Amino acid sequence: MSDTTILIADDQAMVRAGFAAILDAQDGLHVIGQAADGAEAVKLGRALRPDVVLMDVRMPILNGIEATRELTTPSHGDPYTPLVMVLTTFDIDEYVHDALRAGASGFLLKDATPEDLVQAVRIVASGDALIAPRVMKRLIESFTAGPGPAPARRAVELNGLTDREREVLVLVGTGLSNTEIAATLFISEQTVKTHVSKIFSKLHLRDRVQAVVLAYDTGLVEPAR
Repeated sequence: MSDTTILIADDQAMVRAGFAAILDAQDGLHVIGQAADGAEAVKLGRALRPDVVLMDVRMPILNGIEATRELTTPSHGDPYTPLVMVLTTFDIDEYVHDALRAGASGFLLKDATPEDLVQAVRIVASGDALIAPRVMKRLIESFTAGPGPAPARRAVELNGLTDREREVLVLVGTGLSNTEIAATLFISEQTVKTHVSKIFSKLHLRDRVQAVVLAYDTGLVEPAR
């Protein structure tokens, strides 16, 4: 199996160097570039084609949100897009939900332990971007607090789902794991995985984080009051 290649984008040189040292020390992980601002992140991302980009939200020239949107949008017929892990200082960052809607696969707190950093990169690289329950709760509160796409307009995207798939998407939207969904619906975990895979395929979703965003955007799941 080839190494997971990583691009680190952060305006603080010490942060970039620290993350690079941690990740390069791991088997199967290889940092191939570092960017000091969003514009450089987009340029290097297109040139180096990393598997994963660690993207700081607040950077000069081009912020992490816009850089994420550019990198996760295929350009000129090129299907390549990296998986983006957004880096933020606080677990409630007013820009986090915007970054996820821009195409990010998840986010990581900058005060995470080296072990958490490595695990997060591996999870995102696998395409199964799970977020810790505490962070997921704060994340949901964050992006549902602000305005999003009109629910009626986005709800059209759900028309191709079966009733069971809608039911599973609701539970994914509340942050439940496959194991918890299986217990809730009294079905096997493998059956849940099959439903989740079909949901992702039908709705063109990359991971569970995007599924959570869609569930709230369409009004399928509503924030607790």
